[in-house]
Amino acid sequence: MASEDVAQLADSLAKTKVGEGELSYKGRGLKFDNAQSVEELVKDVENFQGLQALRLEGNTFGVEAAKAIAMALEKKSQLECCYWSDVFTGRVRAEIPPALTSLGSALMTAGAQLRVLDLSDNAFGPDGVKGIDALLKSSVCHTLQELRLNNCGMGIGGGKILAAALTVCYKESSALGSPLKLKVFIAGRNRLENDGATALAHAFKMMGSLEEVHMPQNGITHPGVTALASAMEHNPQLRVLNLNDNTFTKKGAIAMAEALKKLRNVQVINFGDCLVRSEGAMAIADALMEGLPILRELNLSFGEITQEAALVIAQAVRDKAQLEKLDLNGNCLGENGCGALREAMESMNMGDVLGSLSDDEGEPEEDDEDDEDEDDDEDEDDDDDEEEEDEEEEEEEEEEDNEDDGVKKTEQDVKQEEILAKPQITTVSTPVSSSCPPDVASFLSFPSPDKLLRLGAKRALLIEQQVDVTDAAKTVEAFLKISSVFKEESEVKNAVLDSVDAVLKKAFSSPSLQSYSFISVLLVMLGLIKSEDKVKPVQVVPGHLLALEHAVRQDYFPREYVAVLQAFVSRQSKSVGSCASARSTLLSTLAQIRPEC
Repeated sequence: MASEDVAQLADSLAKTKVGEGELSYKGRGLKFDNAQSVEELVKDVENFQGLQALRLEGNTFGVEAAKAIAMALEKKSQLECCYWSDVFTGRVRAEIPPALTSLGSALMTAGAQLRVLDLSDNAFGPDGVKGIDALLKSSVCHTLQELRLNNCGMGIGGGKILAAALTVCYKESSALGSPLKLKVFIAGRNRLENDGATALAHAFKMMGSLEEVHMPQNGITHPGVTALASAMEHNPQLRVLNLNDNTFTKKGAIAMAEALKKLRNVQVINFGDCLVRSEGAMAIADALMEGLPILRELNLSFGEITQEAALVIAQAVRDKAQLEKLDLNGNCLGENGCGALREAMESMNMGDVLGSLSDDEGEPEEDDEDDEDEDDDEDEDDDDDEEEEDEEEEEEEEEEDNEDDGVKKTEQDVKQEEILAKPQITTVSTPVSSSCPPDVASFLSFPSPDKLLRLGAKRALLIEQQVDVTDAAKTVEAFLKISSVFKEESEVKNAVLDSVDAVLKKAFSSPSLQSYSFISVLLVMLGLIKSEDKVKPVQVVPGHLLALEHAVRQDYFPREYVAVLQAFVSRQSKSVGSCASARSTLLSTLAQIRPEC
């Protein structure tokens, strides 16, 4: 080693920080290639009595240097914290696994009991995870509380190896009577994707001890998000959840929202840049209304959330006394929407909680919203595409079979198809059960005022008995079909409203129905919100809105959704443009009810 290098090393080591039980070389920028270069560091480790924490961040170590340090660590049984992030800068990837294996073996020989293992910013890939596999499975990590592997490039393979190692660690520690209780898990920027995230989710569910989970920028879409949501439900002490810059879409957001309802200790949620969109935002708003009592920070920025959904979020946080920051920047509110959101927050004395809206994307054009449906197909997992292809193949085969069998459509068949193709008929599956009485089945399939009246005095009971109110889509379809025959004529009007009351009262009293789901499906079917699913809205008629106006005034209707309806119905929309009078009546009633909520 050159004399100037020795002098530089001596000067750096002189600056080494020694705290209570901690030896730190953090941020020295030194390069240790071999055993000779690391001699002074090794001596410091050997001479440190009661070493509990070793900080090596911001230096770079070759294989031989790592082996030399490992020999010194073999006698350090009290070591608890290894802060070894960014310790392989400039090294080829092949050097990293053997270096990690040496260090891990030393800790096992020493019989250390780790609390913190930080190997972030080492970019060691799946092979690097193999280098710590034995360590993670060993008794050294039975006591591990914090595992930090941010920006390591683990990939799907590394994620699976890591998940398997944590699973073994948990099972073996549990068999000894002291199960692994990992509290902090950090693995951002690792390209885990769905398979890696799902594998880890299984381990998380098993442990049930997590308090902080940070997994941003991992290319996770709704299947992986759904798996993580299921795992989070089993970690009741969770305080921080950061999944920034993954792709939730509606399916992932709804799954995560359902999980959040069950968690009472969450303080920080970061779903920024996760494409939760409006439907997902409403699901999260529902979770806010039902749970999350001590939430301090909520980040839903850059999620393609529209004004109406943002206002629903604002209403949902009004009772969050500990909320310090709400980030809705970079969404699609438009200038008026930003103003309305600020006004809403200020009216609740929470103006200082709302973050900047300077990067708002502007209110989406109608064409943009239409294109959104096409984009959603690309956001979903490839499994969806495969299912569609299979269905198309089956349909083609059926058509070929029909042609071969000489099956031809009759004029009656054609007429029936024309009726079913009318926009008044929803694309949601029929709510009628196979045991439905003929008159009720006829009405729900092709509703008319005369058919409703012919059901007689018990029509409301008959209809209510045939609707599966545990299914939000079927309940909404029944509501829309009943209300579509609304007339001001008293006999028809009363028959419609009585039937609507019977169905909705039963639905909202059912513990199996998620009231949020009903509202969300209803808004989609009325054309007031875009759906990621291929569901086309009905042709809205005044009866739909007038029956809804009646329903919101009833005791069975959930008051927390009055503001949601008001926000969306008040929006200028082509879908309800032909029902101006009915829309005005509904809005007037919603405005009267809302102050009471």
